[in-house]
Amino acid sequence: MIILLFILHVFIALALIGVVLLQKSEGGALGMGGGGMSGFMTGRSTANLLTRTTAILAVLFMVTSLSLVWFSNRGHAPRSNIEQGAPPTPAAPVAPVAPPPQTPPAEPSQPSPPLAR
Repeated sequence: MIILLFILHVFIALALIGVVLLQKSEGGALGMGGGGMSGFMTGRSTANLLTRTTAILAVLFMVTSLSLVWFSNRGHAPRSNIEQGAPPTPAAPVAPVAPPPQTPPAEPSQPSPPLAR
């Protein structure tokens, strides 16, 4: 079921990308010329059709996205900290291990020679 829904989700995403790319640009923000298909799909009714198709595909995309999440998390339990209950308490606290005693460094038997200038 999840695989079929995922395949449908991918097809809807590709269709949504295609429909968005077919629409005529309003602002020409990147200087592309505002959709170069002057003879293929023109007129106000085509713009309304593409807008409605985009809205329908967007709703279907969101529905399939939420359905995929719901189906993938359906078998998992518990789902929240409230349903999970209190965390288990540890059996006994473990005392930290003390580091071994450090001996001070030994004094050199002869002083170091003076540094040359």
